[in-house]
Amino acid sequence: QMDGRWPHITPVNAPQLFTWEEIGLRSGKGNSKEERWLVINRKVYDVSKFYWRHPGGRRVISHYSGQDATDAFTAFHKDEDLVKKYLSSLLIGELAPDQPSCEPTKKDMLIQDFRELHSTVKRSGLLKASYPFFAFMFLHAFLIDIASWLVIWYFGKTWTPFLIGVALFTIAQIQYGFLQHDLGHVSVFQKPKWNRLAHHIVAGILKGGPPSWWNHMHNQHHAKPNCFRKDPDLNMHPLLFSLGKPLSEEVSRQGNAHHE
Repeated sequence: QMDGRWPHITPVNAPQLFTWEEIGLRSGKGNSKEERWLVINRKVYDVSKFYWRHPGGRRVISHYSGQDATDAFTAFHKDEDLVKKYLSSLLIGELAPDQPSCEPTKKDMLIQDFRELHSTVKRSGLLKASYPFFAFMFLHAFLIDIASWLVIWYFGKTWTPFLIGVALFTIAQIQYGFLQHDLGHVSVFQKPKWNRLAHHIVAGILKGGPPSWWNHMHNQHHAKPNCFRKDPDLNMHPLLFSLGKPLSEEVSRQGNAHHE
């Protein structure tokens, strides 16, 4: 005791507190290209080295450098308890009590409303997959696929059976596309490994496309939907997408700089 007052004692295991200003400086850009921090449920994690080894790809996680990644983390990781075990080694602190749950550029109230809605939907069981539905989805696509080849084989290779076969084959491929989309999102089976195995069969064998490429591109799309330079789907503009005013202005500036 000093002068009748007790000194302030900081607990030994007290977490280090950070502000959004400090976190925003660790975005992998500018002077902090080697540092990448992100926030999940108000916990601050240093992923500067881990993002190169991230199973979902380095781009998906690096898109959230210097930002709140809570909702993306929840959406992409079905078994949160398993993933949290790996997060412990990356934890460096948490947000200071006076800091909002998301970066100042976002509206915290809207984020909280979205999370409450997500919790309500999850508790209602609306995110549980229906196995009979997906079994029917696979079987009818597979049967249409087989029928397309049988039509050509049995009726010959004249134009009429050929076009009918192509039409049936196209329908089957579209159905395979819907099914592999849900498998790629790990939303059919409870265990991720079964989703990945089925995704490889449907997308890699029946549909004939590389599942890893789809996951790499589509995960980025859902991580940062419609964000220029982060959503790969926007790389196909301007032929397939209608651009908003901010994006049009940036594309215009790039064009002017190119001509200069």
